[in-house]
Amino acid sequence: MKFIINKFQIVSVLAKVQGLTGRRSNLAITENILIRSVTDGIHLTATDLETGFEGFYPASVEKEGAVAVSAKKLFEILREFPSEDILINEVENRWIEIGNDKVQYHIVGMNPDDFPETPHIIEVDFFSIDASILEKMIERSIIISATGDEKRAHINGVFVERTHRKDANRLRFVSTDGGRLSAVDNFYSSPEVIPAGDGVLVPKKGLNEVAKFLDIDGEVQVGIKESNFIVKKEKETIIIRMLEGEFPKYEDIISKGNDHIIQLDKIKFRKLLKRMSILATDNYNGAVFTFDDNKLVVTATNPDYGESKEETEIKFSGDPIEAAFNPKFFLDTLSVIDDDKIIINIVDGSRPCIIEGDTDKTFISVIMPMRI
Repeated sequence: MKFIINKFQIVSVLAKVQGLTGRRSNLAITENILIRSVTDGIHLTATDLETGFEGFYPASVEKEGAVAVSAKKLFEILREFPSEDILINEVENRWIEIGNDKVQYHIVGMNPDDFPETPHIIEVDFFSIDASILEKMIERSIIISATGDEKRAHINGVFVERTHRKDANRLRFVSTDGGRLSAVDNFYSSPEVIPAGDGVLVPKKGLNEVAKFLDIDGEVQVGIKESNFIVKKEKETIIIRMLEGEFPKYEDIISKGNDHIIQLDKIKFRKLLKRMSILATDNYNGAVFTFDDNKLVVTATNPDYGESKEETEIKFSGDPIEAAFNPKFFLDTLSVIDDDKIIINIVDGSRPCIIEGDTDKTFISVIMPMRI
């Protein structure tokens, strides 16, 4: 294997796969990236055994071949390399020569035959989605992070469902951690655009890797086949092995009532929440929200540090409502809402609080009350 490649063709890709190759698995070789040189370029493959990446990039190839090499060290070497064109050459005993006339590295490679095979999936019924929309859907879903609890797949995954109804042909991502839930929608003009199918659970950490490869412009292809969730660009493909498990029934949780609908300025509310979070710790992370007579009072208490209290004006009438919430959940939600105004829908102190943008109704967040 011997080829010359432009530094900027490959460094950004190597940066993006570090999340895969840096994740521990049962096979040490997954810390490597597989390089295969062909006539007009190179194929790069990375995997953590759950999520696999494949990409093709143009290069001036003198000799075809394949080798597995440390993804971290290759990235660090190429990132700091002083010139744009870099020679990568496999010499004896799978050692890899990297450099030019003035700078040279020799690093050890591994047998490419030992690298795990990525699934070969054919006849996938793909559908298109704007890359920026998919990135936003993923971002709004994975703000609720996975817990690592393998027994609860619905918490480590995002529920992806495709709905065909008279009023909505929809792709929806739903995510939860037990204390909150988010639902993100993208609507299609006709059912033919998006294939029907059962809802599936896609690992959050796999979707996080997908988001790294999504551009601001253009479309990507998404497919669901057998046990794999596939996202495909022109020259790059990510395949995620889906989770097995049931996602809880969530429709009733996101249904909105008409008891109290409160509009708030997003920036002012976020600053209030940040101030009320200063005294928070892992053991004392809640705050009491009191809605009463055109005002909202937020009080936080931590016996190790003290207490804080702040009041802000809102439009509210009726019987007072007192409920405890984790301010961090609100802050996470506000970070992915683009509108300047937000809408809070609350019924009483024992039922979930629903948050959404004033105009953008493709995202809804539900926060469960706490017991303090």
